[in-house]
Amino acid sequence: MQLTTRQIELVQSTIPTLKEHGVELTRYFYNRMLTNNPDLKEIFNLGNQRNDAQPHALASAVLAYAQNITKLQNLGDAVSQIAHRHVSLDIQPDQYPIVGTNLLHSISEVLNVPMESELIEAWTAAYQQLADILITTEANLYKKQDKTEGGWNGWKKFKIVDKQIESSEITSFYLQPADNSPLPEYKPGQYISVRVMVPQLGIRQPRQYSLSDSNHPNYFRISVKKEIGDKQHAEGYVSTTLHEHYQIGDELEVTNPTGTFILHHPHKNTVLISAGVGITPMIAILNTLAAEKNPHQQISFIHACRNSNVLAMYQHITELQQSMPNLHSYLACENPGKELAADKTGRLNLSELDSSLLPADADYYICGPIEFMHAQYQALRDLQIPQSQIFMELFGTGGFSQLAA
Repeated sequence: MQLTTRQIELVQSTIPTLKEHGVELTRYFYNRMLTNNPDLKEIFNLGNQRNDAQPHALASAVLAYAQNITKLQNLGDAVSQIAHRHVSLDIQPDQYPIVGTNLLHSISEVLNVPMESELIEAWTAAYQQLADILITTEANLYKKQDKTEGGWNGWKKFKIVDKQIESSEITSFYLQPADNSPLPEYKPGQYISVRVMVPQLGIRQPRQYSLSDSNHPNYFRISVKKEIGDKQHAEGYVSTTLHEHYQIGDELEVTNPTGTFILHHPHKNTVLISAGVGITPMIAILNTLAAEKNPHQQISFIHACRNSNVLAMYQHITELQQSMPNLHSYLACENPGKELAADKTGRLNLSELDSSLLPADADYYICGPIEFMHAQYQALRDLQIPQSQIFMELFGTGGFSQLAA
């Protein structure tokens, strides 16, 4: 759908308002939509509503869309990320009009603009334009999944066949199809959505988790951090439910692996930089590289953690190093204690590392809290690593917040 020059001008005229009141608008929108359409609560993670992550993310997306309305090609990567997130949640075309109606009414009500106004008409056309792009992109992804051997669309029942404690916060869950059907191959770094019944809400809730192992014919593995509540953050609905209520033999729902954060060049020098539970997709990438047994490929595994109790899966890296002389690791820990031999006590600072760990020709992968990823990205750019060699897992709220990045 093509917008007229006047419609483009009207959308762009709202940019200052979106900058100042965007989050207020999107908070109102989510409250309105989920009140009017309570069935959507099983699609939108309510934890991201409670901690305000989703309203902030959508506000960034709406602003970025308005700012790039005449050059949508700038949003290509972000649109791809959003489409993958939507497919992982089984978003369907008939849900777009529901979202659109509530969004347009929210703009009208928050900005006190009549629904019959020229401005709302312009935003109606703009929303439909973006919806058409996403629906087309998602249709292609659904088609590709359906044609992949072992692949499927939508939610499928899986059973937990093993559960392993990795640290005081992280537990690994091994998942197999309940009907014993074959599994599709996935790319290291990709994720699945998991949906469980949350007792305290009385409804099902989805959450996306990176696959934490290389391809295996018999199971998927996810390694879940229990999001413990504190003064700043509420506990995670899905992670708490998995840790406390789901045991071996229990069933949950899973979608086909997807995602754009993948190993791009399996034979190139590779640097993996992670913090906390961000280690999970890095383990999948590392295990894939280990299976290649390429002695000419340099691999650096750089990780940051708070203390030895929360450090997960690092013993696996130590064990791999015994058979992989091309694998080099570096651990920065804020409070290592006596039992943990960290390379640095304190926060990770890439400028302090030996240059041999950061080859100029390597691909760099970053995963962790958003502030951590931005800091490491900037550090790499300061070290003259080209942007084209840096890849980040933009998790959290479906990629929306990254439209403005």
